[in-house]
Amino acid sequence: MTHPFSLQGKVGIVTGLANQDSIAYGCAQALHEAGAEMLVTYASPKAERFVTPLSGEMGHPELRLCDVQDDDQLNALFDRAHERWGRLDFVVHSIAFAPLDDLHGRVVDCSRDGFKLAMDVSCHSFLRMAKRAESLMPHGGTLVCMSYYGAERVVDNYNLMGPVKAALESATRYLAAELGPQGIRVHAVSPGPIRTRAASGLKDFEALAQESEEHAPLRRLATVRDVGNAVVYLASPAGAATTGSLHYVDAGDHIRY
Repeated sequence: MTHPFSLQGKVGIVTGLANQDSIAYGCAQALHEAGAEMLVTYASPKAERFVTPLSGEMGHPELRLCDVQDDDQLNALFDRAHERWGRLDFVVHSIAFAPLDDLHGRVVDCSRDGFKLAMDVSCHSFLRMAKRAESLMPHGGTLVCMSYYGAERVVDNYNLMGPVKAALESATRYLAAELGPQGIRVHAVSPGPIRTRAASGLKDFEALAQESEEHAPLRRLATVRDVGNAVVYLASPAGAATTGSLHYVDAGDHIRY
């Protein structure tokens, strides 16, 4: 009998790799060790020198450049999955961006262009990926995105990303309802503060991380590998009866607010 947490023979896409501190890296490692094959993407040619040395720990996946705002690159990514496997079993969306001027200011002061860009990269790109994945999941599959507690409650300095992640979480629920009859499950994972490159863009992030570490019930921060292990569960047969969930991986930090 197949182990319920096994992903042996499963294939998918993991997006958002930047370096060894990326949530995407923790996901790719865990998915590989569970038996999956992947295409793993990075957003900029500048990132190539940081991501290439990580290949071995992820099982030597095919690394691809993919800027999610470039429809040609996004189409090429899913075309490659179709060419290589003819299907997809999972897609992990680990991408977020907001211009620093808008991110560091008040939400009420954010620019129209900054809001549109943050929403496009951080939220609508998940919808675009889901649309392309749908036809490659005729027998079902799993879509996963990354959120944060600042979507639900006001977290100092999270600012513009709060409304953007709230939209992402709502989109997750609607996608789960729309795609569920086809056996496609959709989840948002909500890690606590993790010292990633993206997090470093938040004002006073280190203070937020230290506070979380001191007050979370488990008295630690989650790691990128903790997030990856959760994604394995959600994408595996063990998570077959779950969809539309917001899955916290934050050492219990969310219960403090």
